[in-house]
Amino acid sequence: MTVGGSAMYSLIVALKPVGAEFEVSRGVASVPYMLFMLGFGVGGVALGRVADRFGILLPVVMASIALPAGFVAAAYATTFWRFNLAMGLLSGLFGASATFSPVVSDISHWYFRRRGLAVGIVISGSYLAGAVWPPIVQYFFDTIGWRDTFVGLGIFTFSLMLPLSALLYRKPPVQQDPMASGGAGDQSRPLGFRAPKLQCLLCTAGVGCCAAMAMPQVHIVAYATDLGFAAARGAEMLSLMLGFGIVSRLTSGWISDRIGGLNTLLLGSFFQFVVLAGFLIGDTLTALYLLSMAFGLAQGGIVPSYAIIIRTYFPSREAGGRIGMVFLFTILGMALGGWMAGALYDLTGSYTVSFLNAIAFNILNMIIAGTLLMRAKARTAALAV
Repeated sequence: MTVGGSAMYSLIVALKPVGAEFEVSRGVASVPYMLFMLGFGVGGVALGRVADRFGILLPVVMASIALPAGFVAAAYATTFWRFNLAMGLLSGLFGASATFSPVVSDISHWYFRRRGLAVGIVISGSYLAGAVWPPIVQYFFDTIGWRDTFVGLGIFTFSLMLPLSALLYRKPPVQQDPMASGGAGDQSRPLGFRAPKLQCLLCTAGVGCCAAMAMPQVHIVAYATDLGFAAARGAEMLSLMLGFGIVSRLTSGWISDRIGGLNTLLLGSFFQFVVLAGFLIGDTLTALYLLSMAFGLAQGGIVPSYAIIIRTYFPSREAGGRIGMVFLFTILGMALGGWMAGALYDLTGSYTVSFLNAIAFNILNMIIAGTLLMRAKARTAALAV
C-alpha cells in the first residue's frame, strides 16, 4: 500500500509544475488528481469483488504492472489530457486501486477481536506513503524535473510491487465471525434500516468527511507557497500531516476495538472539524506545521472506521463489495473536495472560501455519524429489554 500510494501523492506535489507546463489554471490542474481518485475508487469496488472471488493476488499483480506503466506514460505525455488518461486510467483504475480497499477487505477476514487494530495497521500504509513520498518527489522535481522523476517512479514501483505481490498468495480462512452484528440483531436490517439505506448513508458520510479532508491534503503545498513559503516547506507539512495520520490510524484501530466503529467515526470527524477551523486563523509557518500535525491526528482514523462499521453490521460475504463501495465514495469526496478547493481559489483568489466549504462538508459527516450512533444505542437498548 505504501508503494502503491506513490502515484496519489506525486500528483499532489505535481499540482503546480504540471499546471505551469501545460499552461492551465489551478482548478484545471486539479483534474488529474480528481480523475486518478475516480479511477482509484471505481477500481477498488471492481477489484475488491475480484479479490473476494479469486483472492488478493490477481488484483495486486495487475496493479504492479499498470501503476508503473501509468507513471511512464504520463512522463512522455505531450498533452494535458494524455497525462490525465495515463494517471487516471493506468495508475488509478487498474493500478493503485488494488492496493487500497481490496487489501483492507482481505485483512478484515483474518482478524476478529483485534480487527480494528489490524485494519488500522494495514491502512496506515497509505499514510506512510504520504509521509515518505512528498519530500522525495519534491526533491527530484527540483533537481531533475517532474518528467524524469515520473520515469524513475515507474521503474522503482515495478521493481518493488511485483515481488511484494507474490507474498499475498493465500486466501483468508472461511470461519464464523463472532463479532458480526455488533449487538445490532438481524443483519438483514442493520440498525433497523434496510441494507441499501444504511449503505447509502455511509456512502454519503464518506463524501462529507473526505471532501473536507481533501482541502488541506491536496492544496497544502500550493497554500504554503501562496503564503510566501517555499514549496519544500509545503511538502514537509504534507509529510507531517500524513505521518501523524499513521499514528492516528493505529490509535483509532485500537480505539474502535473498544468503542466501536461508529463512535470512532464521530470522534475523528469532530476533531477534523476543529482543526479545519484552525486553518482559517493560522497562517504562520509554525502554526501551519502544528495544524498539519493536528490534522493528521484528527483525520487518520476516519476512513478505517467505515471498514469496521461494514464488518459489524453487514454479512462477511458482502465485505469486499460494501467496503469497496464506501471507499469509492470517500474517494469521490476526495476528488470533489480537491477540485472544489481549486475552483473556489480560481473564483476568489484565496483559500478562505475553500476552507469554509470543507467545514460545511465535515458538518454533514458529523450529522450522519451522530444519527447512526444514536440509532445504534437505541437499537441496543431495545434488544436488551
